[in-house]
Amino acid sequence: MDYAERDTGDEYAEGVPCWADAMLPDVEGGKRFYGELFGWTFDEGAGPEYGHYTQAYVDGRAVAALAPKADGRMPTVWTVYLATPDAAALAGRIKAAGGSMVTEVMTVGPFGTMGLAADPEGAVFGLWQAGTHRGFGLTQAPGAFCWTEVYSRDKDRVDPFYEGVFGYRGHDLDLSGVAFRTWSPAGSEPGPDTAVGGRQLFPAADAVGARSADGYSTPEMPPHFLVYFTVADADATTGAATRLGGRALMPPTDIPYGRMSVIRDNQGAVFAVLQD
Repeated sequence: MDYAERDTGDEYAEGVPCWADAMLPDVEGGKRFYGELFGWTFDEGAGPEYGHYTQAYVDGRAVAALAPKADGRMPTVWTVYLATPDAAALAGRIKAAGGSMVTEVMTVGPFGTMGLAADPEGAVFGLWQAGTHRGFGLTQAPGAFCWTEVYSRDKDRVDPFYEGVFGYRGHDLDLSGVAFRTWSPAGSEPGPDTAVGGRQLFPAADAVGARSADGYSTPEMPPHFLVYFTVADADATTGAATRLGGRALMPPTDIPYGRMSVIRDNQGAVFAVLQD
């Protein structure tokens, strides 16, 4: 099967997902889970000055990272980082547009500059201004990042925020009853072929206990980003995740762009897998 594997270059346009990491209570446990699930290998981890940050690799190319939670009150979660040439300027635009900075912009040694932001509904995403760490070394290949989307309640608040801050070009889709909007980088022709992420709406707020047409989201969920990884076989990967102590929040399901499932790992971090 052709996965349209991408060996990434040195530069990401502003707003393009360029990295993802998981904050976990137990990084060694995470290495065992994701190492078996995706075939990831890991470096020895950075020193204490960088929070013992541990990068994951597929065929020697960086695909993600695992980091220990510095505080048990922090969420166990996957975070996607959006590229920017100027993190400080981007943070200013985020605040001016009604978002906020959860973690103010900071320099991470020679590796780059990062921050954590929240959109007007509270969905958290990262900012990354590259230094020596450029971001993903591989995408759109088994075990590597392939997609992200934000789950939102009010498109009239969220769409103008992202499209104003990043200059995204929006394109609305109806995916089997799911109201979905794809976002393409500034200057590109909007549509699925150029999209780098998207926005999906939760079920109606008065439909408590209901699930949306995607089979995953519920009205009670907080707004959030969902990070996707490519896999060769969504059913086999979901079965393996369950065997390793994870849980399928959405069983393998056919969608117009492949077959996907949503998984909670054995420590509580949620992600999705997509078979092209």
